[in-house]
Amino acid sequence: MTTKRRLTLALSALGLCMTLLPVAASAQTKIKMVLNWKYEGAQSWFFLAQDKGYFKEEGLEVEIDQGAGSAASIPKVASGAYQAGFGDLNALIDLAAKRPADAPVAVYMMYNTPPFTVVVKQDSPIKTPKDLEGKTIGGPANDAALKLFPAFAKLAKIDASKVTITNMAPNLREQMLSRGQIDAAFGYVTTVTFSAKAMGLDPAKDLRFIRYGDYGMDLYANAIFFSKNFIAENPKAVQGFVKALNRAIKEVAANPDAGVDYAMKREPLLKREVEKEKLLATIRNDMSHPEIARIGLGDVDDERLKKAIAIVVEANQLPRTPAPEEVFNRSFLPARADRPSKL
Repeated sequence: MTTKRRLTLALSALGLCMTLLPVAASAQTKIKMVLNWKYEGAQSWFFLAQDKGYFKEEGLEVEIDQGAGSAASIPKVASGAYQAGFGDLNALIDLAAKRPADAPVAVYMMYNTPPFTVVVKQDSPIKTPKDLEGKTIGGPANDAALKLFPAFAKLAKIDASKVTITNMAPNLREQMLSRGQIDAAFGYVTTVTFSAKAMGLDPAKDLRFIRYGDYGMDLYANAIFFSKNFIAENPKAVQGFVKALNRAIKEVAANPDAGVDYAMKREPLLKREVEKEKLLATIRNDMSHPEIARIGLGDVDDERLKKAIAIVVEANQLPRTPAPEEVFNRSFLPARADRPSKL
């Protein structure tokens, strides 16, 4: 082979490599995601999808960070610090009403049953929502139940001006309630239940829950959402993320023990049996609304969502009413046959 021929082949090979390099570099789309809370068993599907390579199979490189509350993840995605988040749809509705250009869009509904509650001690004189007047309710500043209290107060006919609200670190909520430092506490039923158990309380005997859902607030709760910019620029990545997550949810629901393994890898100091119980309670209490038999997990009922938006807008006197499609986009969902009808 002549020197000229060798040089031609070498340049051709170099050109081929240069052509392929950008493809390889763009093969894995990076997604930074923020969770609703600290690592726990009820997030097992996210960790399984990451560790078993389900995200990678969809061409995604996903980084998952701990959160600071279900309402706190929305502004983090809106600011551009994260492309994706897991958090409260009602906080998303609030932002969509105030700053529509910045608000993320939900693409997969996970907590389809309202978990919001005000919890009191079993022997408390507070028996009904009206009894909260003149009392002090505590909760972390980013707690979704606290954020929704104006809406709950309006529906339950509570004079919110007669209620004192105080904030504390999340790990102090149940302690302050138990010690009588607050009269009641905001929270999610499952979260409060397991925090109370960790203190040695028996939630069934020691606590009572005033659930928002029992007073007309049939709201959706936590969903997967993405920033508008990321959706516009990376629709296939959003679709791939949802596909991988849906696959992981089905796997964890079928084998919770295996699912908890992945949560324990994230935080070995967790108590395995507690995290498994928390995962099962989340599936049972937060993700099993009867509507999933009809529309499948991940989707929403349009009329129910429209009513939920109206409740949040009216109760919080928001400047505009977002259209359902501003809040939730179902176009990235896997086919109905691929999504769970029962958990």
